Parts: sequence; structure tokens; C-alpha cells
Amino acid sequence: MSGLGPVAWPPAPIRTERLVLREPEARDRAAFIELLASPEVHTYLGGPRPRDEVERAVPEISGRRPGLFVIDLDGAMIGMVKLDRHDAECPGHVRPDVGEAELGYLFLPEAWGRGYGAEACAAALDWFADALPGKPVVLRTQTANERSMRLAAKLGFTEVERFEDYGAEQWFGVWSSVTPSG
Repeated sequence: MSGLGPVAWPPAPIRTERLVLREPEARDRAAFIELLASPEVHTYLGGPRPRDEVERAVPEISGRRPGLFVIDLDGAMIGMVKLDRHDAECPGHVRPDVGEAELGYLFLPEAWGRGYGAEACAAALDWFADALPGKPVVLRTQTANERSMRLAAKLGFTEVERFEDYGAEQWFGVWSSVTPSG
């Protein structure tokens, strides 16, 4: 798996109570474009990209993207969750020597406020803990993004630091499947 270690990809679809986390398919293209061009989705992510630019950038048929799960509700994509290598150039690190994984997620606005984020991210973190036991996962979000801050706490991320980036205060936290002994 690119940047995350030796993990077979794609895994079998992950089923939760209401959702399926699966590999992207060609039929998801319109939802990806909507996610990437949505002003609401990108309020805390530097603003949306122009729709025509997104349409040119998103391929017709999705290639294999290790660590990227489509979140499927009743056969339709409502968002995505990804676990990818945390960029060493970015601020915030727990153990830069181990190349932490970073959790990221985007949901269409109509899926907000229903608990899908917690359900999908918890399932992805469980999968990750089984695939790469003991490897830490990090998360960055703007402190102004109250929904994302609540989700980080609900998922069990603990604050490591806060820093200024992109003209706003950022929160940086870590999650680990290993309970510290002591």
C-alpha cells in the first residue's frame, strides 16, 4: 500500500450498520466532482476548486487508490475517507521516523449531521488497526471546524499541538490502537 506499508489493496468492502466502505468505481465520478467543487464541503479546506477544473482532473474511470474508501449508503456515494501517508513537510508530527498515516474525510452536505462520519471513520480506523497494528494515525483540522473537532474527540484522537497554517489555527491529534502501558 503506497506509503502505508505492505497492505493488500483493495480489501473486501467493509460493512457497518448503515454503510459500506469500498474501493472507488467509475459510477462515483459525479459524487467526487460534487465533493471537490462544493463550497460547503471546502469551507475549512481553503475553498472549493472551480467545477470545470475538477471535471478535467477527476478521471472517467477511477484508478486504484490505496487507502481511499468510498462511503456508500444504499448504493450511492455520500463521501470518502482516506488513510494516507502524513506528508513529512507538513507541520505536526508524533513520530516522523515511522511515517504516520493521516486520516482524512469528506462528506456531501446532505449527509452531514447523521453520524455517518463517526461510523465510517471508526470502521476505517478498525481496518487500519488490523492491517498495521500499533501504527499511529494523525488528524489535522481547523479549530474553527466544530464538526470535525467533535468527530476527532468521538473517534479517540488526542491533541498533540495547535499551530497556525493556511491563515487559521489548526488542531493536530493522534490516534493509536495500542493502549499505552504504564
